[in-house]
Amino acid sequence: MQRPPAEVRYADELARLRAADDAPTPPGWALSLRAARAFVVGDDALGVTRKFVGDPSLIDRALVSLATNRGLLLVGEPGTAKSLLSELLAAAVSGDSTLTVQGGAATTEDQIKYSWNYALLVSEGPSERSLVPAPLLRGMAEGRTVRFEEITRCPLEVQDCLLSPLSDRVLAVPELPGGAGMVFAKEGFNIIATANTRDRGVNDMSSALKRRFNFETVFPIADFDTELALVEAEAGALLRRSGVTVAPRRDVLEVLVTAFRELRTGRTARGDEMDRLSGVMSTAEAVAVAHAVGLRGWFLRGTAGSAADLASCLAGTAAKDNPEDLAKLRRYLEQHTGWRDGAQWRELRDARRELPGG
Repeated sequence: MQRPPAEVRYADELARLRAADDAPTPPGWALSLRAARAFVVGDDALGVTRKFVGDPSLIDRALVSLATNRGLLLVGEPGTAKSLLSELLAAAVSGDSTLTVQGGAATTEDQIKYSWNYALLVSEGPSERSLVPAPLLRGMAEGRTVRFEEITRCPLEVQDCLLSPLSDRVLAVPELPGGAGMVFAKEGFNIIATANTRDRGVNDMSSALKRRFNFETVFPIADFDTELALVEAEAGALLRRSGVTVAPRRDVLEVLVTAFRELRTGRTARGDEMDRLSGVMSTAEAVAVAHAVGLRGWFLRGTAGSAADLASCLAGTAAKDNPEDLAKLRRYLEQHTGWRDGAQWRELRDARRELPGG
């Protein structure tokens, strides 16, 4: 698999946490709140790695929300690891992060709740055998955490199908007779939803649905060294999986992270104002660019990616959202890199001539 789910990638760590877990555990949970927190933020004594870079108090609040009868909604800019955090929380709480709904304009209630095997439906009518459970029904029946990615990309009427499961903890299947027509949530069931604050095509949530969620904002990484270390580790892992045997150059990664932070905030390291890019210059995007830089250098020349490779890959990031961003990137390379020390900055500045439209 290109990317196994968290419960598979970190199966050994989850097993160690379960074996050492002697704290009180909420009904239906695979781990206690303490052990689930350690799975996300790390525990050196048990050899558990840190998987999410952010405020640990956010993890505490998220876990407490999941232990209540209110859902958890993670909001923030794209690329702040909301989806990763929801996956880690689901793996820690339920041991399964795969009960996932991917929200979008074409998402229907059938994809969220249940559908039917129409061959069986025609031959024998509505029955439990012809019912095809979707993630929400399975999560309620099995007492597991359901993940709802990009909930605000779904139409409002589709979002509101969560009202009864979140408030009454019951899902009605009116086609089935008797008691089979009501699915009551078992202990351990809850919903983790994510929503971006910047993407176009977003539908607002109804007030009724908002009241059934606790909102937590996931912010970008504030510290430069922390972001650099994360980009280096994640890009290195991606490059190894792609067959690249040389590590990414740290000086190039420093340039990359610096450029992303300055283009994201509209201010250079020495305080100069500059044009902000309208595109998403997130940490996740920086990892993707670092991966592309490494691939470009290795497969085209057999070396680690250079600053010139970085300029070409930055162009693809800048041009994807707004054509004017490419001109802003070119001005940044012309005006705000000349005063910096280092051959990598000079190489990046000189490579601006290779940008599209240059």
